[in-house]
Amino acid sequence: MKKYILLFLCLIIVSGSFAQMQDFKFKFYGQIRTDLYYNSRANVETVDGLFYMYPKDKVRDPDGNDLNSTPNSNFYTLYSRLGVDVAGPKLGTAKTSAKIEADFRGTGTSYSVVRLRHAYLNLDWGKSALLLGQTWHPLYGEVAPQILNLSMGAPFQPFSRAPQIRYRYTNKNFQLTGAAVWQSQYTSQGINPDKPKESIKSHEYLKNGCIPEIYVGADYKNNGFLAGVGVEMLSMKPRTESIDENNKKYKVDERITTLSYEAHVKYTNKNWYVGAKSVLGSNLTQASGLGGFGVKSIDEQTLEQKYTPIRFSSSWFNVVYGKKWKPGIFVGYAKNLGTSDALYAPNGTDAQVYGTGTNLDQLATAGAELTYNVPHWKFGLEYTLSSAWYGSLNASNGKIRDTHAVCNNRIVAVAMFMF
Repeated sequence: MKKYILLFLCLIIVSGSFAQMQDFKFKFYGQIRTDLYYNSRANVETVDGLFYMYPKDKVRDPDGNDLNSTPNSNFYTLYSRLGVDVAGPKLGTAKTSAKIEADFRGTGTSYSVVRLRHAYLNLDWGKSALLLGQTWHPLYGEVAPQILNLSMGAPFQPFSRAPQIRYRYTNKNFQLTGAAVWQSQYTSQGINPDKPKESIKSHEYLKNGCIPEIYVGADYKNNGFLAGVGVEMLSMKPRTESIDENNKKYKVDERITTLSYEAHVKYTNKNWYVGAKSVLGSNLTQASGLGGFGVKSIDEQTLEQKYTPIRFSSSWFNVVYGKKWKPGIFVGYAKNLGTSDALYAPNGTDAQVYGTGTNLDQLATAGAELTYNVPHWKFGLEYTLSSAWYGSLNASNGKIRDTHAVCNNRIVAVAMFMF
């Protein structure tokens, strides 16, 4: 780990001294961040609890004890980061710039591993701009909650950084955005080729589909106020071959294409931050969302399958006030809207679904925080209560019935030094 940090610093210093001679300007920045957290029960999460999603369902042992009713706690510095912003010479009439940023979170359930966060170049012609590289997913956008939890409001708030080609056009108070998006660290849930009844995350589903994720959005900005809408299309191939009970393989041509919609609003001034977002999502697991897809029909000979998306409605609201002492509240709510088609479940068999939170009916979260902010420093404490309603799947409409609730109490303490 130390040699990676040293190498990174050396590259910045060397490239910086060279860049100054070539009409480049650069800004080196970073942060040291420490996170201490406590949960009252086991949760769906990654990075050993740092990226928190929602409480796990009850699992009973032979004596009736809930195996997931176990508290957990830890302390990490994995979200410390280093980065550099570069302003380059003009390319024709376009201003050029670039960013590269890394932290030590790793990916998935790995941690204490150097991870690329942002790496892109940007060409700016004034009213229009073209970005090539990895940065925030357009669904994350310019409206995100100001909270201490590193999930940044997920699964209510789409969360992903992704490779993309993004074009923006700005005219006075209006901004139009179009982007083609691929997958790298944040990937879609799909069918495990080794265990077809299980779900795993992989970029192969989008890769095999040969069509990038498409986003189109529009924003209005004026005097600290921002409002906008967006539409996202995802088209992927869950499988390219099937295997029958005699281990015969068949080439299949399967695809699921979904549309998701979002609306967002934000107001900021010297004391206030007020933000909200609502997402009608279909198969948004690549953006840390709930849902996925299920099998709606199977060809008897080739076992080729057709699919239907699991739709979730997710919304959040966040208010923060102050400069030095900043109290804030966050609330989020998600509801399983089921599938547009009935799921395949002949003769009373279980329907097959793939995704995140596919047995969730509702999810609600409420949190309060207080941070102390001075130049280069932030200290904060946050409490969050999350309730998840679990139940059984209704194959006729993909909704969840016969629900029961489980709750988690989460406390996060953060100290940050920013430079």
